[in-house]
Amino acid sequence: MLNIVLFEPEIPPNTGNIIRLSANTGFALHLIEPLGFELDDKRLRRAGLDYAEWQEAKIHSSWFEFIKNQAPERIFAISTKGSTCYTSVKFKAGDTLVFGPETRGLTQEFREDLPLEHILRVPMQPKSRSLNLSNTVALVVYEAWRQLDFQGAI
Repeated sequence: MLNIVLFEPEIPPNTGNIIRLSANTGFALHLIEPLGFELDDKRLRRAGLDYAEWQEAKIHSSWFEFIKNQAPERIFAISTKGSTCYTSVKFKAGDTLVFGPETRGLTQEFREDLPLEHILRVPMQPKSRSLNLSNTVALVVYEAWRQLDFQGAI
């Protein structure tokens, strides 16, 4: 399947929702430290419900550790600074979707390390700042999964 990467997530309920999402889609979830919360945070458990036991998030001490250990094939960053709409990409198994911290997003330096066409955006109204992280992850993950014919779904 695909990899969901939360780069330095800050808000426990968002991560909990994404744990549940990854459990339901079969996508692997990776969390890049530092985290803005403790993994035993009750708000994280409440949002993740009992799915946390089914979907083990992999914790990485840094982006470089993730790259070294996972060797992702293709990396797509989702950012309000992107110019390619997420629905324009032809996703394939093994792709990695990276989402930045809720309050600041992915840095310019991070984005500059990727091809311009791999910086994806979710369309919004012109004066909008951003969508909620867990909502954005759900949109992009379900589009990628749809393109893969919902592989593994019942």
